[in-house]
Parts: sequence; C-alpha cells; structure tokens
Amino acid sequence: EDDFYFDVDDDGIVSSDDETQPLSEDGVFIEIKKLGGNSRRIRSKIGIEANLDTVWNILTNYEKLADVIPGLAVSEVVEKKHKFARLYQIGQQSLPLGLKFNAKGVIDCYERDLEILPSGKKREIQFKMVEGDFTMFEGTWLIEQFNERKYEGEEASLGEEFQTTLWYLVDLKPKIWLPVRLVENRLSIEIKTNLLSIREEAERLISALNSA
Repeated sequence: EDDFYFDVDDDGIVSSDDETQPLSEDGVFIEIKKLGGNSRRIRSKIGIEANLDTVWNILTNYEKLADVIPGLAVSEVVEKKHKFARLYQIGQQSLPLGLKFNAKGVIDCYERDLEILPSGKKREIQFKMVEGDFTMFEGTWLIEQFNERKYEGEEASLGEEFQTTLWYLVDLKPKIWLPVRLVENRLSIEIKTNLLSIREEAERLISALNSA
C-alpha cells in the first residue's frame, strides 16, 4: 500500500493504518504518501480560531518565523520583492539516539493574491527550495477562512466569527545520503509541533486584541 496516514497522539506516538485515523484531540491531521523511491508527499492541517489576515501576517513575517516555529533554527530574508521572498532557512529535526539533522536551503516564496469564495476566502504561499539538502522540496501554505453565521443580535469577539484552517502541503525528496524512512515519523511529529505553535501565536494575538 502506497498511502500512509499518521495520527500523532499527545505522547508523540505515530500510528499508521490502511484508513485515515481520526483527528487527534488538538485537531492536527497529517497524511504522508509515498510517491516512489525516497520521495514523499505530506498533507497536514490544523484549525485556528483567528482570521486569515492574522495567520497570513505570521507566515509572511519571515525574519521572525524562527521565533514562532520550533522546527526552524534560522530564517533569514536574502531577497524581498513585491509578493516574493527568497529565504535562507535551517530546519532542525531530532533523530533517534539523540542526533540532530539540520536541513539547510534557499527557498523561494511566492505570495498569491487573496481569493474571495462564496463562503469565505483563501490565500496561499507557494514555496520551492532552489538550493539545499533536498533534491525536491516544494509545496504550499494554504489558509482558508470560512465565515460562520451568527444568530441575529449575537456579537462575536474578534476571531470567533471565523473558522480558519491552515494547510501545510509539501512534496520532498532528500538527497541520497539521507534515509527518508529514518526521518519520516520524526517529520510528522515536528510538523505537528510547528502547526500547533502557529495556532498558539495566532490565537494569542487575537486574544490580545480582544482584551485591549
């Protein structure tokens, strides 16, 4: 079977089965699909009680990303243009036996225009590694905001009137010296941690605005 579905529980244990596992209690979903050889496609998502703009501003504050995302050791802007950024990033993964794997790369990010939908809106950042430790590393940060209807006369605090989902989608192929099976399970745990950290930061910002 080529499809692998992972659900990471609170203890960091990764389970796989032929069918999709239910969402974990914290609402993180991760799916890893084998594309052939040591290539993988990762699809992951998390629900966030914040509006699209709040999440977007976190993801596009590139110099500060390493302060928010634990899996990023370094995030530096090499070049910045309108709706484009070239970043130098070092992603740190923990491996068994106490080892650390640092994946370094130059990544081009393309900020796409906001799309208005009948039920809300969406916006995405497409990224591609142009130099680094992966033969292929490209994907999308996708933010989808669905507007929730409130009862007449009911007021919602900022963030509560939105149902926002953040997707992290990536196709990757490590260079031949890196055994992908060694880091596959670890990657799913790191992605979960990163998504939870982005949600925590977005909801912290919304809470601060509500209490101001």
